[in-house]
Amino acid sequence: MERDERPPSGGGGGGGSAGFLEPPAALPPPPRNGFCQDELAELDPGTISVPDDRAEQRTCLICGDRATGLHYGIISCEGCKGFFKRSICNKRVYRCSRDKNCVMSRKQRNRCQYCRLLKCLQMGMNRKAIREDGMPGGRNKSIGPVQISEEEIERIMSGQEFEEEANHWSNHGDSDHSSPGNRASESNQPSPGSTLSSRSVELNGFMAFREQYVGMSVPPHYQYIPHLFSYSAHSPLLPPQARSLDPQSYSLIHQLVSAEDLEPLGTPMLIEDGYAVTQAELFALLCRLADELLFRQIAWIKKLPFFCELSIKDYTCLLSSTWQELILLSSLTVYSKQIFGELADVTAKYSPSDEELHRFSDEGMEVIERLIYLYHKFHQLKVSNEEYACMKAINFLNQDIRGLASASQLEQLNKRYWYICQDFTEYKYTHQPNRFPDLMMCLPEIRYIAGKMVNVPLEQLPLLFKVVLHSCKTSAGKE
Repeated sequence: MERDERPPSGGGGGGGSAGFLEPPAALPPPPRNGFCQDELAELDPGTISVPDDRAEQRTCLICGDRATGLHYGIISCEGCKGFFKRSICNKRVYRCSRDKNCVMSRKQRNRCQYCRLLKCLQMGMNRKAIREDGMPGGRNKSIGPVQISEEEIERIMSGQEFEEEANHWSNHGDSDHSSPGNRASESNQPSPGSTLSSRSVELNGFMAFREQYVGMSVPPHYQYIPHLFSYSAHSPLLPPQARSLDPQSYSLIHQLVSAEDLEPLGTPMLIEDGYAVTQAELFALLCRLADELLFRQIAWIKKLPFFCELSIKDYTCLLSSTWQELILLSSLTVYSKQIFGELADVTAKYSPSDEELHRFSDEGMEVIERLIYLYHKFHQLKVSNEEYACMKAINFLNQDIRGLASASQLEQLNKRYWYICQDFTEYKYTHQPNRFPDLMMCLPEIRYIAGKMVNVPLEQLPLLFKVVLHSCKTSAGKE
């Protein structure tokens, strides 16, 4: 939680003392910029050798041909990369003479341009990463697939999106073309095509919200975001093939996992029976948890296998921009048992006032819905420690952050761990061919949620956590 203010004054709460340690009078939140330079600088880079990226065959997620790298956000071949670029740059509108579900393979990919472009979009190719001058080399490269809604895909396929863009530029002139999927925290726009429908907002209205969490026994009304991860149902990947895990991949994954502190969180989250937690106490506890999680990330950076390859300035810049995302990712995965167990027990003892419920913001409602959906997605995937370590490194190595001195080097490191994660998931989860894309699709959503949480008013954070933890714990108990 990136905050400069002190915890809000709380109301309610019984006498006595809470079972967790009392918070200090003024717990300093992490500063916005330049923090942790001293902590990072304390450790000189060691002599850590990391093997170069190996040039081995990889499968294009569009047609199954030999992939040549990460193009416009996904692993693809030169043919599909060029086709996607030409289609977007030339604003092509194709037609399918069949049922818009043509098979995509190396031999058949040229038979239906409509279905080929459709699959490029469904698999997450980022059209915003294409240079407008048509020259080689992308811009604003994303670390992975971007999510766009079925409605936006339909607008692109029908040509409506191109017409709207032309009208926009003619009416408003030039503007920022930054990629929507890379750093949602720097933009007020929603993540790629991911806006809540009016129907969804209506179902999550304040009355249903209020009734559920003031004590009324009514079922949840949350309608989770349907388009997320839905591309896999329309675009099945190639059948799984037997393979072995490369020794270098195994070694680097082992180093990543070794850099993690997977011990239970040390912040006390026990509470006496019958104690009513105040808003200020819950906020202070959340700050303490964020503080512990933040300093675990600092320790993690010092143990990374590529620590010696980047400057302290770049590490500080990366951590300043991604620490909220790293904390959120860890809370939803490796520390989820404590967060959705012990912390949920504490938040259950907090009773918000009617005024707090009525003043809850629309942005807070959106964050709640997305967090609940993402929790269920991670709960379904059962992310392993190895996958978590890779996802965390990929998210951290974001070459699109401003102020970096070694963006190209970061891109190479990012690709290295992208490929390593793909190797591991394809090797260990042979019968889950969509697992790797599913994992990567979680990262843009985490970035978006982390960015949105900054805009949630301070006094609403205790209620936000209460709702999310209560909903997730209740639904998990029924499974």
